[in-house]
Amino acid sequence: MVRPLFRRAVLAPLTLAVAALVACGGGDAASRGAEAEGGVLSLGAPEVSFPEDFGAIQTVLERADGTVLVADPLGGALYSVDMAAGTRDQIGQEGQGPQEYRQPDAVWGLPGDSVLLIDLGNGRMVSLGPDLEFGPTGPLSTGDPRSGLTIAIPQAVDAAGDVYVRSMGGGMGAARPDSGAVLRVTRGTLAVDTVAMFKLPEVSITESGTANDRSVSMSMIPLSPEDAWGVAPDGSIVLARSGDYHVEWVGTDGSVVSGSPIQVESVAIGMDEKREWARSQAETGGGISIQVMMDNGALTTSFGRGGGGGNTEDEDLDRYTWPDSKPPFYGTRIIVDLQDRAWVRRHMDAGEPTTYDVFDRQGERVATYQLPFRSRVVSFGPSGVYVASLDDFDLNYLHRYAMPM
Repeated sequence: MVRPLFRRAVLAPLTLAVAALVACGGGDAASRGAEAEGGVLSLGAPEVSFPEDFGAIQTVLERADGTVLVADPLGGALYSVDMAAGTRDQIGQEGQGPQEYRQPDAVWGLPGDSVLLIDLGNGRMVSLGPDLEFGPTGPLSTGDPRSGLTIAIPQAVDAAGDVYVRSMGGGMGAARPDSGAVLRVTRGTLAVDTVAMFKLPEVSITESGTANDRSVSMSMIPLSPEDAWGVAPDGSIVLARSGDYHVEWVGTDGSVVSGSPIQVESVAIGMDEKREWARSQAETGGGISIQVMMDNGALTTSFGRGGGGGNTEDEDLDRYTWPDSKPPFYGTRIIVDLQDRAWVRRHMDAGEPTTYDVFDRQGERVATYQLPFRSRVVSFGPSGVYVASLDDFDLNYLHRYAMPM
C-alpha cells in the first residue's frame, strides 16, 4: 500500500541535504549612490536579448567561453545558450540514467568551470565537468520525516564551491521556529556550519490523518515580512533585515557590519497587490512541492516545481490571510554582483517597475535601479547583468544588460 506520509508545498526554495556530491569534485559606486539620493537609475536597454522563450528561469551561469547555462524546469531541459548568436543546445536529456535529468531546476558554478545542476525530478544534485559531462550525484533529502527529515536545495555557492542552504528546522509534529539558519556545507570535508540566522515568513499549517497515515501541509502567508539573504564569492553572508530594513554583512570570520536603516513608503495591500502576488508565482515556475510517501514501510521523497501563475480569482485570493501592507523587500535570494554589491529587490505598488536597492560592503545603499515591469535580475557574469522577463503568457525571456559601475 502506498500512502502519503508528509507533504509540503511552499513558494520559495527550501534547504539542501548534506550530500556526498559536495565532496566531489568603489569611486564610481559612490557617485552612483549620490545620484540615487535624488532619483532612481536605469540599466538602459539590453545589449542582447535571446529570441526564444523558457518555461522558467531560477539561475543562469556564464561560463569561461561566454556561453550561458540555463536550467528550465518547466521545459525539462538544460541548455547551453549563445546569447550573441541567438542559439541554444540541449545538454543531456530527460530520464533517470547517466547524462539525464527529469526536472533541471538551477545551475551553480563550481571551481574549475565545473557546474552543479539541481535535478528536482530525480531528487538529486549532479556535478558536471568543464566539458559538461555528467559526473557524481547526491540526494536532495536525507533522514526520516518522523524523526527529522532534512530537505535541501542550494541558495548559493561561493567561489570555493562551498554550498549554502537554508534550514527551517522542525519536522513532523515539531513546532516551526520563527528563525531559520543559513548553513554552509564545506566542499571536501562536508562540515556543516551555521553562519547566520534569518527571520522566516509566517506560515499556515494544516494536519490530518492518524499517526500512521498522516498528512501535513504548510504554506507561507503571502507577503508576510521575512529576511532575505545571499552570499558573496568570498563566502561572506549578506542579509536584509525586515524589521527596520537595513542590510548587514557577516564576514567569514563572523564579524558583522550593519548599514543604516532605509526609510521606504509603506505599500497597502489591496486587490491589485493580491492579484499581482498570485501572478508573480510564474516568475520561478510556481512553488516547489515536496512529497514523502510510504510504500510497504519504505520511504520515498519526490520533488517538483509547478507551472504557471497562481489563481487570480478574487474569491480565491480572499481566502488567504494577508498583512495590511507589503514588507519593504522580497524575501528571495539576494544576488551579489562582481563589484561586491548586494542587490535587494523592493516591493512596490502593483504595476510599478521592478526596483532594486544596491548596497555596498558597509551595508549602505549606493544606488537604486529600475527594470521593466515583470523583469528580475537572475545573475551577474563577466559580460554583464542577466535579467529574465515575463510576457503576457508567463513565458520567460533572457536579456543581458551592461554592468553598471
